[in-house]
Amino acid sequence: MSLYRQAQVILKVRTPSLEEIDLMQPESTLICVLDPWFHQAQVERLASRNIRSYALDLVPRTTRAQSMDVLSAMGGISGYRAVLNGAMALPRYFPMLMTAAGTIHPARVLVIGAGVAGLMAIATARRLGAVVEAYDLRPEAREQVESLGADFIEITVPEQASEGEGGYASAQSEAFYKAQQEQLADCVARSDLVITTAAIPGKPSPRLVTRDMIHRMKRGSVIVDLAAERGGNVEGTVMNEKVDVDGVTLVGHVDHPSRVPVHASQLLTRNITGFLMNMTEDGRLIPPADDDIVQATRVTDNGKVVHDRLREALGHTRAEQPAEETA
Repeated sequence: MSLYRQAQVILKVRTPSLEEIDLMQPESTLICVLDPWFHQAQVERLASRNIRSYALDLVPRTTRAQSMDVLSAMGGISGYRAVLNGAMALPRYFPMLMTAAGTIHPARVLVIGAGVAGLMAIATARRLGAVVEAYDLRPEAREQVESLGADFIEITVPEQASEGEGGYASAQSEAFYKAQQEQLADCVARSDLVITTAAIPGKPSPRLVTRDMIHRMKRGSVIVDLAAERGGNVEGTVMNEKVDVDGVTLVGHVDHPSRVPVHASQLLTRNITGFLMNMTEDGRLIPPADDDIVQATRVTDNGKVVHDRLREALGHTRAEQPAEETA
């Protein structure tokens, strides 16, 4: 704990507790996966203690920021682990096998969401020999899905903007999600394993698979819900538990990267190092005020919440843009 009081720059994986924040010295700098939308009390405390903070989970998905993109690095691990978890829970083979005792037909896998986690799940399921289908509300995802050998599912829904700020999927209307569920129902019903990956930054996870859809699935089927930490994409998901619903196993494990600690640590270290070096000059931390990555990730500074959308969510008045400073 004494290290918090001595440190000028604190690099952390997860959001600090209120008690940890109280140990940090004023005018120090915190860099971590802050998850500010769901840890607003910590954000307020960081501002009140005049601690400059940067959220690695707000790194924009731009070419220059790729080496710092924590969510993409960890998302790839999550997609990989989701398939392995699903395969272990599924009471059947994944690949097609032709044996003297008969032919084993390949498992059918449906991946909902073709972001980084979804694409890794598709690639992993294909390597294990499954027949894979995938759906994403962004039409431009078709090319990536098909390049991995999966079939892209076409669904006709009310047209809305499908990509939000920073390259992430945007939240949609209730009418959109209802139409989506109705047309996905047949795809879910014929699948042996369903992996859901839909997450909206700053919002609860959208509900994509209902209990009625689960009821139509074959007994012994499996659903791995990668959005369980934010309420889940699947009705009935229980965070950090494996439950049975109508004979279908719902897997709600979270923090999948911790189950691959060697490479998760290796990738996260490179992400944080790249982020830190982008703000370092001659061995000093000098965050450039006009840098797009710095602007997108800065949450608190000069005793204020300075991230525009977060400040509005907290009901703060508009803050002046902080001047460039040396930590």
